[in-house]
Amino acid sequence: MEIGESHDRGKEDSAAVQASPRSPLSSIDLAMDGAMNASIEQLYHNVCEMESSDDQSPSRASFISYGAESRIDLELRHLVGGDVGERKKDVVLEKKEESNEGSKNREGSLSRKKPEKLAKTSPNAKLRISSRKSPDLRKVSVDEESPELGPLLLKQAREMVSSGENLNRALDLALRAVKAFEKRAEGELNLVMSLHILAAIYAGLGKYNEAVPVLERSIEIPMIEDGEDHSLAKFAGCMQLGDMYGLMGQVENSLLLYTAGLEIQRQVLGETDPRVGETCRYLAEAHVQAMQFEEASRLCQMALDIHKENGSTATASIEEAADRKLMGLICDAKGDYEVALEHYVLASMAMSSQNHREDVASIDCSIGDAYMSLARFDESIFAYQKALAVFKQSKGESHSSVASVYVRLADLYNKIGKLRDSKSYCENALRIYLKPSPGTPMEEVATGFIEISAIYQSMNELDQALKLLRRALKIYVNAPGQQNTVAGIEAQMGVISYMMGNYPESYNIFKSAVSKFRNSGEKKTAMFGIALNQLGLACVQRYAINEAADLFEEAKGILENEYGPYHPDTLAVYSNLAGTYDAMGRLEDAIEILEYVVGTREEKLGTANPEVEDEKQRLAALLKEAGRGRSKRNRALLTLLDKNPEIEPNCGQRPVY
Repeated sequence: MEIGESHDRGKEDSAAVQASPRSPLSSIDLAMDGAMNASIEQLYHNVCEMESSDDQSPSRASFISYGAESRIDLELRHLVGGDVGERKKDVVLEKKEESNEGSKNREGSLSRKKPEKLAKTSPNAKLRISSRKSPDLRKVSVDEESPELGPLLLKQAREMVSSGENLNRALDLALRAVKAFEKRAEGELNLVMSLHILAAIYAGLGKYNEAVPVLERSIEIPMIEDGEDHSLAKFAGCMQLGDMYGLMGQVENSLLLYTAGLEIQRQVLGETDPRVGETCRYLAEAHVQAMQFEEASRLCQMALDIHKENGSTATASIEEAADRKLMGLICDAKGDYEVALEHYVLASMAMSSQNHREDVASIDCSIGDAYMSLARFDESIFAYQKALAVFKQSKGESHSSVASVYVRLADLYNKIGKLRDSKSYCENALRIYLKPSPGTPMEEVATGFIEISAIYQSMNELDQALKLLRRALKIYVNAPGQQNTVAGIEAQMGVISYMMGNYPESYNIFKSAVSKFRNSGEKKTAMFGIALNQLGLACVQRYAINEAADLFEEAKGILENEYGPYHPDTLAVYSNLAGTYDAMGRLEDAIEILEYVVGTREEKLGTANPEVEDEKQRLAALLKEAGRGRSKRNRALLTLLDKNPEIEPNCGQRPVY
């Protein structure tokens, strides 16, 4: 048995848990749950948008852009047009210790200003609400049956959420608001809003499992047949519940809720409403995170078609440019680099026409990525240097955007064999990441550590690579909703430990990663299948053959479903499983699997390919031991080939036995 051969393929197998540093999607692979700063403000802003009837929704940080922000409009126009914020009624509240009428009116007025927008230039912008405070209900006596009690409780809970005050106190107020609205037959939309705020508070307290049923109820209450306001309330609940599942790492559930929300919005607003286009983009980004690029491409194209249908304005041009950039990133991920470049250039022209220099620089980085994928290295360097000059001038030489360009240049010079230049750029980037500027999101720092680690790993400087992954892990380990991210980092650490020959540590790290993937509910993804395969390899090195066989069998089922039987990763698991069966004495099972692997590789790579030759030698040894020759393809295999005429191209990945 040849299980335990050099781990040349370790880095390739782990592509799902660690993208190439130059990849425009490198921050996605280890950030499947969305940005780490998906805080209570971000969840809560959906609720605030329900109150706006004339302002567009705030921006939300893109899952995948470098510098440029994505925009998603979850605005529910006129949803609560008659709610407490618009009535402007003055309620005279009777104080226990004060009877001054003017004071009563000043303290008890429910008239308020609408929340201001989130800053559109920062994903970490805080929600700013009018400084005018609602009365402290601990000091004010209010009739529990008063119709104004619910709105007042809701207003105070909302203010405490936005200011970051005592969330436990805000929770108490939100629960009382829900009860107050439940007692009244009218005002269903106010009840829905209170449930949204309650869920946001639960999220802020890390009580995601308690937030989910609250949001489920908020979706059940409004009925589509009751009109546009109720339909859009249901839409808002779907989107917020999708966000919640995202924070919990349940990507599949998140996508289902986003899709349901989009369909509701399309029914109510029409196929070509600009807000539908923004939701299409939002959902496309979520599919990119889940590595579902075909669906992401379809949704992004829908957004672009809506822009075309509605004509061009200055604002629409910027939004269309953002969608163009997203489409470019999707094409890049699919390997359509020339098409990606076309989208990038169009996006850059639109941004440049509006004098958005930093956005243009961000797109230049993506253009450099595409050129590097096409091995047009001089053009790639030019694009990176152009972006670097803009970021240095506009943001300063110690900004994380500058560091991200250094990482790209380091990766490029590593690819063309200029290791000294590559290390120099790595060191420049690390100087920034190790002492980040105030306000730098820590997930950007962690992503930087992960990308630089991959470069050092490719240089075989494994100790330094492992050290940087540990730094990244330290940032993410206690972050809410980052279980899959932590699992991905651990899986990459396991790969490096395996490459270093530290099999016990590799086993323990992979064990932890697999456990996290299982607990997150993501048990059927390709990433999970690859992690199982790597854990199986570590088991083999520890002579835990039966455990290895179980893991390889589980990985085989997942990768067959995700990739099909001809994908290199699937064939690698087949080969590993055959070697394990051989070690267990299951000779016939090993021969059956290896005959399939050899036959498949022969058809695609040819009989003289070195990889095919290695597999054939293994098969010949097994057949000799069994005392028979190589059998012709059986009927089951012929049936399988008939059903799968398209054989996946072999990407040069080699199984490790």
